[in-house]
Amino acid sequence: LLLAFILFRRVSSNSFDNFRNVEGISIGILSDNNAEELRKTFDYAIAVANTDLGIPLVGYGEAIKFGNSIQGYTRLCKFMQTGIGAIFGPSSRQTSTHLLTICDAKDIPYIYPHMSEHLEGFNLYPHPKDLARTLHDLIEEFEWTRFIFLYESSDYLSILNGLMSYYVSSGPVINVLRYDLKLNGNYKAVLRRIRKSEDGQIVVVGSTSSVAELLRQAQQVGIMNNKYTYLIGNLDLHTFDLEEYKYCDTNITGIRMFSPDQSIVRNLISHLEIEEYEIKRLANVGFCPITLEMALTYDAVQAFAETTKNLKYRPQPLNCFDRNDQTQADGSTFRNYMRSINIREKTITGPIYFEGNIRKGYSLDIVELQTNGLVKIGFWDELNNLTIQRPPLIELINEGDTSSLVNKTFRILISVPNKPYASLVESHKKLTGNNQYEGYSIDLIKELATKLGFNYTFIDGGSDYGSFNKTTNVSTGMIKEINEGRADLAITDLTITSERQEIIDFSIPFMNLGIAILYIKPQKAPPELFSFMDPFSGEVWIYLGLVYFGVSFCFFILGRLSPTEWDNPYPCIAEPEELENQFTLNNSFWFTTGAFLQQGSEIAPKSLSTRTLASIWWFFTLIILSSYTANLAAFLTIENPVGLIASVEDLAENKGGVEYGAKITGSTRNFFATSEHETYKKMNEFMTKNPHLLFKTNQEGVERVKSSTTFAFLMESTSIEYNIVRECNLMKIGEPLDEKGYGIAMVKS
Repeated sequence: LLLAFILFRRVSSNSFDNFRNVEGISIGILSDNNAEELRKTFDYAIAVANTDLGIPLVGYGEAIKFGNSIQGYTRLCKFMQTGIGAIFGPSSRQTSTHLLTICDAKDIPYIYPHMSEHLEGFNLYPHPKDLARTLHDLIEEFEWTRFIFLYESSDYLSILNGLMSYYVSSGPVINVLRYDLKLNGNYKAVLRRIRKSEDGQIVVVGSTSSVAELLRQAQQVGIMNNKYTYLIGNLDLHTFDLEEYKYCDTNITGIRMFSPDQSIVRNLISHLEIEEYEIKRLANVGFCPITLEMALTYDAVQAFAETTKNLKYRPQPLNCFDRNDQTQADGSTFRNYMRSINIREKTITGPIYFEGNIRKGYSLDIVELQTNGLVKIGFWDELNNLTIQRPPLIELINEGDTSSLVNKTFRILISVPNKPYASLVESHKKLTGNNQYEGYSIDLIKELATKLGFNYTFIDGGSDYGSFNKTTNVSTGMIKEINEGRADLAITDLTITSERQEIIDFSIPFMNLGIAILYIKPQKAPPELFSFMDPFSGEVWIYLGLVYFGVSFCFFILGRLSPTEWDNPYPCIAEPEELENQFTLNNSFWFTTGAFLQQGSEIAPKSLSTRTLASIWWFFTLIILSSYTANLAAFLTIENPVGLIASVEDLAENKGGVEYGAKITGSTRNFFATSEHETYKKMNEFMTKNPHLLFKTNQEGVERVKSSTTFAFLMESTSIEYNIVRECNLMKIGEPLDEKGYGIAMVKS
């Protein structure tokens, strides 16, 4: 141990000399979360600061495990022995508190990037009381009379305490719940309690990772809809992947400390070379991969650099292993001066100055999740409190424009029932008008009407979508209704085809698809009477039978030849006239059978020859029975149903006796009728010769598939996918036969 200690001191001494030889002021960072990107941010901030410094900053970094105070202490001592000027602490509150105590005793500036109600150290994070005040102002703006306060752990109770201080005598009803009860990342038990409660307004405070997971699980539990409003108190909402929540009608409001559109932020992102940032940013306004911890680390470096411009500071090596009162020279002065600075530029999170030990002067953006991403709707600062400034909506509607759809009424054809596009609402009440319909087509028209300002009336146009014969100039179905002016629009699973476009127009496709094959999943056949013989082939069973008879006869013969197998049936008679042999023909077969079934018998071989044969036979039967049992279990459990068809070619050949059909009218039937492909022409001839396999609606074809193992139905891939999700015994065969799209039909202009 003594030698190890001496070696450690010598190695440490050498590394200290190397640090001392570096010209500049050394600062170190201990990172325990997102260590790589945080270190890159730290180095980039130093590089930016050094462009305006006479004595440059020199950065050193160490990664430690989250919550490991011992490892943090070891790394801190290593930094102190090098003559470190400041320490940027980890995100773990437990570790940070421990390291802060040491740095405070040694007069070393300690900078940490997480929320804390304590006033020691140098912290740029907003104080919990300020966050509570921001949340209070938002709650007042929303006019909530009751809400749920969801918090992750006791670290966030300081926000609750600050919030409660505003409701001393009166205020909304607050239901306080901790969502990480079991510390296992499963929050669904608490979320189910929320679902059963009458409260739909929720304030959430917690760590970045836990809040993101909470939102994901909230969607799984079913509390991400228009009945709920979320106010997120985590300042990293801009880093969340919110794509799946944009269209669930949930109001999600949050707070952030900086705008992603700043040039400083863009430069930092470019330096970090974060992959797919541009793609995510274009899809989600307000998205930014820079966490608040990274932004505060950048700003803290700039604040430290600004202090070194005005105050001479040359930190000296310290040894935390020595039990003395040695402190960093000028460390206390430097820390006090650092709290007195006032920085107005070159920072990400805004102005930096302190009142006492609490940061002031910053502002917080209020953001709201909309369909295009996080949009700033206001801001909060101490001077003006909360200011809501929603951006003006883009003017899509111009009532003076003759092409405007405002207040116009359209007659829209749909096909009912035709799930998932349109169907009647299941209700005990009698519904009339547009309220009696629901489905994808209905929702699409509602959204268009909301944006464009028109009115509409749905009309059931039946199952005949229609076609147009260019030769006879005759149209049918919905196509005819629109062409002759009895309807304005048609929306259903209506395929855009060149024939239909001869007399009507279509919108751009709202869904792309192709013709596919709907078929019933192969079913497991019931076991046959002799399925117990499947583990072995017929030849093996024959050989086993021959071996069985052969061994039985061998026992019979050996029993006769061996004198040891002959016994006196009457032990009282010394010299009997007759002897008995236990290996009679019946007993020989019985002994062999007992061994084969691993049950044995009362017959015990006595001679060496019969015992040897018995041992060999028992060993043989043990191996055979083990193999049989294992194979039998596999045969009984493994299902390998084989379908009769695997492709459209198999279908065209009627492989396995499988018939097929389609809807009697529509684009699917026309596809085969007009195709020049030999396989499709053959299929068209088959369907023409068998009109009973053509149906008026797709649903009739689906029902036929469900009731028969020898019928396949040709229909659009999207409709097939809808049905196979709801009917577990259905499946899609092969890839789509063509490519096309559904569009909204309208009068030709």
